[in-house]
Amino acid sequence: MIDELRALAIFAKVTECGSFRAAANLLKLSPSVVSHHVAQLEERLGVALLYRSTRRLSLTYEGEKLFAQARAMLLAAEKGLNSIAHQASEPSGKLNLTVPALLTKSTLVKDIAAFAKDFPKVELSISFSDLQQDVIREGIDLAIRIGNLKDSALKSKKLFQMQRKLVVAPAYMTGRNVARRPQDLNQWDWIGLKMRPNTKALINQEGKTVLIEFVPRVVVDSVDGVCQLAIAGLGLATPPAFLVAEDIRHGYLVEPLPSWQADSLPVYAVWPSNVTKESLTFRLRTFLEMRQGVKL
Repeated sequence: MIDELRALAIFAKVTECGSFRAAANLLKLSPSVVSHHVAQLEERLGVALLYRSTRRLSLTYEGEKLFAQARAMLLAAEKGLNSIAHQASEPSGKLNLTVPALLTKSTLVKDIAAFAKDFPKVELSISFSDLQQDVIREGIDLAIRIGNLKDSALKSKKLFQMQRKLVVAPAYMTGRNVARRPQDLNQWDWIGLKMRPNTKALINQEGKTVLIEFVPRVVVDSVDGVCQLAIAGLGLATPPAFLVAEDIRHGYLVEPLPSWQADSLPVYAVWPSNVTKESLTFRLRTFLEMRQGVKL
């Protein structure tokens, strides 16, 4: 089929130009190659498409019918190419995103809103969920992922590091010995997050790291749920710093070890592996580069 389409395009150009040589110059092919494609097309159809003489060409009856169809094909192809070229100068079309729900209160959402205002021809479809979605199966153009990425065929680019706080409700600490080092937390309850491992790396101001393993009594699939349960006094948690800043300020949560913090987590943008950085749609490239400061 590809060979026939190529031959049809060459036949149409020969007809429009009125000669094999003129068509060859336009297509940057040799006249013999152009003549060969037209001859092959005639052989494939079993009819003559052009009457040839040393001075001119003319269409046969079958050639006229085929030229009309071939010209319509070329016009449709040109229209399609032009529509994509137009997008390359002004982002438009649909952009499917999936973003962790915990980032709804982060500056990332402000970036998305600003992008939507600056490029009104881009239609955004955003899924906010703390559960990871399958990028390929769900037809997602771009996913935001938190934490070290598992081995995957997905392409990725790091956006930023997300700072976290080690927090607990003041009421939970009542009756317990004051924690002076990470090991003192071994007998405390932890609130688990379904998509994160049951280990915590705590880092002090000198850069020392202590790894704590725990078995959570309560496990949830929402970071916001973790925060609310921590406020309710069910145990320790390590949510994003921006998510609990107000709760700490109002005294709903405290830091049991102020000189120790949970390790920060990388935040990545990921997209299907068959989409190279050269073939990223302009709307996606614009979102990544202009709003996140990421150079691909």
